[in-house]
Amino acid sequence: MSTQELINKEVENLPEPLQREVYDFAHFLRLKSKGELQLLQEFESWETASDEDFNGLLLSQSALRKDSDTPEEDAAWANL
Repeated sequence: MSTQELINKEVENLPEPLQREVYDFAHFLRLKSKGELQLLQEFESWETASDEDFNGLLLSQSALRKDSDTPEEDAAWANL
């Protein structure tokens, strides 16, 4: 029996959620073997970091405004 046949036989007997995990792992191995995995990981981490950074900026904006929206701050920055 070939490796492909052995894999198919085992996967057929798994419940659907576990079959999906096998598929995800096989996809991971294919990307890794092609050298595409690092590129995919870099893209995903950049995408996640961008969302988090952007949300963090929006969340901190109101807090920072309390400190910087004062006459003292305006005077300190007036000569720049």
